[in-house]
Amino acid sequence: MRSRVLGAAAAVAGLGAFGLAAAGCADGSASPSRTVAHDRAGHGVITGRPTVGTRGSFGPGCDRMPATGPGSIDDMASARVVAAVRRSRLLTEIAHAIMAAGLTRSLNSAKAITIFAPEDSAFVALGRGNLTTLLADKSDLTKMLKYHVVSGRHTPAELASGRRLTTLLGTVIVPRELRGQYRVNNAQVVCGNIQTANATIYIVNKVVVPIP
Repeated sequence: MRSRVLGAAAAVAGLGAFGLAAAGCADGSASPSRTVAHDRAGHGVITGRPTVGTRGSFGPGCDRMPATGPGSIDDMASARVVAAVRRSRLLTEIAHAIMAAGLTRSLNSAKAITIFAPEDSAFVALGRGNLTTLLADKSDLTKMLKYHVVSGRHTPAELASGRRLTTLLGTVIVPRELRGQYRVNNAQVVCGNIQTANATIYIVNKVVVPIP
């Protein structure tokens, strides 16, 4: 069952099975007309309009979050990480996945973590059948989610350094910054440096997969 799920999901992205989960097909890239701003660490960030917000958040997708109230960046800051994710209208699929995997308590009780959270369109890109099957396989789902989480709060400056980060799965991911665009393996950061009570969140446009 596991190999069929992973193989099918990976085929959607045209990457081949690798033992975790698959990347989504939608790239969520912003238009070439975007400008470059700077975050509080001094690094360029691509924006559709000025998106360097409160608490140092940045990215072309931040303007899709409410400016105030439930699901806003300020609102998420006061909550433990899973509660914060559940408040965001961009992250309903990963919130569902975390609950299905039974990771709510462990993530909320973590002292300090960073989550590279795929937005909803990244999960939709897997295809309804593949996503349904993945959600039903708790082992694969847990592995996929742990591949998106690393210990400690990591700043944009740390991501820009390109230093490999070890995930909760024990494998590595590679962040980087190029001409103001932040990426993690195959995925682009669309809204990053979102602070919660115990975590830093970077919303990405694809399900993250290992670099070949």
